[in-house]
Amino acid sequence: MPRGKKADAGRDAPAPPPRRVVRTGKDASALHIRYDTAVYERPCSVKVSTSAGSPAQVQSAAAWRGVLPKFALLFFGIALWHKGLSFYAYYLLPLAWVLDGGLGRFRDTAREPLVIAMLVLCGALGLGILWSDDPGHGFKVWRRYLAFLVFIPYFALLNKERLPWATGGMLIGYFGALALGIYQWTVVGAQGIPPLAMPYLHFSSMLGIGIILALYLAANANRKIRAALWLLAILLLFLQFNQNARGILIATVLSSALLILLLYRQEIRTFFAILSSLIVLVAIFAYNSPAFQERLEQARNDIELSKAGEYGSSVGYRLALWDIGLHGIAERPFSGHGTGMAVNYFNKTVETYKHGAYKDVRQFHDDILHYHNDWIEIAMHIGMLGLAAYAYLLWSWYKTLKLRQLTDLGAALICFIVLSGLTDNLVFFRQTIYLLLVVTAISIAWRKYHGVVYGQPRIDRSRN
Repeated sequence: MPRGKKADAGRDAPAPPPRRVVRTGKDASALHIRYDTAVYERPCSVKVSTSAGSPAQVQSAAAWRGVLPKFALLFFGIALWHKGLSFYAYYLLPLAWVLDGGLGRFRDTAREPLVIAMLVLCGALGLGILWSDDPGHGFKVWRRYLAFLVFIPYFALLNKERLPWATGGMLIGYFGALALGIYQWTVVGAQGIPPLAMPYLHFSSMLGIGIILALYLAANANRKIRAALWLLAILLLFLQFNQNARGILIATVLSSALLILLLYRQEIRTFFAILSSLIVLVAIFAYNSPAFQERLEQARNDIELSKAGEYGSSVGYRLALWDIGLHGIAERPFSGHGTGMAVNYFNKTVETYKHGAYKDVRQFHDDILHYHNDWIEIAMHIGMLGLAAYAYLLWSWYKTLKLRQLTDLGAALICFIVLSGLTDNLVFFRQTIYLLLVVTAISIAWRKYHGVVYGQPRIDRSRN
């Protein structure tokens, strides 16, 4: 309490004295609070320290805290296509998130339906390790599904200032991988992108997502941008027809048709014009694509071989996996066989199931990694609990986009995920999962901070 003789010793306490805050002396980090009032006979001052370090140190620390999230978002968009670099990007994001105070804001982030569903799915698979006969392998499978959780730090780091960095990283990474894929196909004659360890299935799924986004963004762009996006979609579809992924190609075409229906449902003439153009393009590309014709003929031969009881082919291999998987689900429909036991069950059963009818599938593919079906795969691990958790994830994904008025985009992306997951196991496509999560986060952020994402709501094109 400052020294001084009181002028009035009345029973009522005096009103708080007015004060003047001044900086004095060479110490700029301290304040001298000076009391000039009639309550005290002489003024006094109290020195108060306001910082623990110099202003330069504080500014430097704040600058680094601002740079790290931007770099983490940029780097992740570029590095997600490379297995080695994505490892570092995967762990850099949570570090930047924690240093940015993400843990303190986690309650707000966890309100997103998609975040809740991701935690439910990963939690259910984690519980499945408890009744797995091979906990070590169960932990490896669990880690694959934990890739979904990268959405939490990525999404939480986004704000209006950082959004261009995240968008730039995604575009640089996508078009860089696309250019390398075109080079591999046209010059080297290879399927997929071998330098990035990306098989043709992964590359095809990347192309499919790009087609859906291009069609969506073109819906309300101006004339020049709309033409550029349509040309991009045509190029990506042409490339996809020249990859050997049949199931993902079908998923892309059907999801694109659904998106066109949703975007132009109130413009019947435009809808039929675009849909007719899509059908013509598909017919032209299918007729002129040696890869598509070869895979189509191969599918016919595989079906004939399967009817004859020979399953050492691409189609026969999947039929064998699905049949044994459904048999395993029927044995333990509620709990499954435990996280990590799906492949082990196949290896134990394939020699004896139906008197060894499927034992020749190993001639086609010796290393069985998954069941080539998202639903069968997760049901083999944790039964009905897994099916419910995965369905909840897809519904929450759609709901999260719908809440931001991104209904059409959400419906097309979920359709693509569901259809692709009927013939392949999408969680093994790490780049595809990352790309879908990045697209979701950036779309939500653009809607939040800029109020519009092209494609919705509709506008009058006659003014363009």
